[in-house]
Amino acid sequence: MTFQPVIPLSGYTGWRFLQRTLDTQQTAFSNSAPVARATDTFREKISEVRTAADLMADRELLQVALGAFGLDDDIGNTYFIQKVLEEGTLDEDALANKLSDSRYGDLAKAFGFGDFDTPRTVLSTFADEIIDRYEARQFERAVGDQDNTMRLALNTGPALADITASGSNNAQWFSMMGNAAMRTVFEGALGFPSSFGAIDLDQQLTEFKARAQATFGTDQMSEIASEESQEKLIRLYMLRTETSSAGGFSSGSVALSLLQSAGSLY
Repeated sequence: MTFQPVIPLSGYTGWRFLQRTLDTQQTAFSNSAPVARATDTFREKISEVRTAADLMADRELLQVALGAFGLDDDIGNTYFIQKVLEEGTLDEDALANKLSDSRYGDLAKAFGFGDFDTPRTVLSTFADEIIDRYEARQFERAVGDQDNTMRLALNTGPALADITASGSNNAQWFSMMGNAAMRTVFEGALGFPSSFGAIDLDQQLTEFKARAQATFGTDQMSEIASEESQEKLIRLYMLRTETSSAGGFSSGSVALSLLQSAGSLY
């Protein structure tokens, strides 16, 4: 039986508890039978995979590969995933570069089937690289079964690391906007309504950067990815989400009052 994360409280208080117990809980989760069995198989067999077609042919390996990038639900979309992997990311017309969801590009880069003559699966460090991601994402998924805001908060650090790994500042903002989980956190933390995504993308970029400058003192995504700013981002997201759902309030006045009274948030 898979270890079930312990989350006795909701909201920011629950998040602080999860942070304090994270290492112990993640270790127990990773050592549970289903997770250990999947990762042991991946470590044993992945170096034999040389093409995207090879990966599609082994469902056990594919589950770990997709699960490492939060793409578990694509397990049945083998034709689509194979095309993403085979085209890679170096060509601007590659499928991964045309998709709004940046996780597909991260997947394609990680395996390198379409970017290099020899895929990254042959590297001695590759199995552990993907397994570390898989264990973290699957723990987040288990947490999300109990509280999805906790899952999104856990995903923030790794997602920001992927987003800021390359590209200009504007490109990193667009990458965040194309990552559904991170977009939810940023919109919630910065106080944007759910309808915000309907406006022009360039206008969204301008508004995101302006609100980030006012909140974090910078609109540079690489600086927002710092440990201090990440913690503030998560605090704001948690408190605003908790307050907006507490009593069905239609305005943001209560959330704003709570945030201002917290003092340490600003």
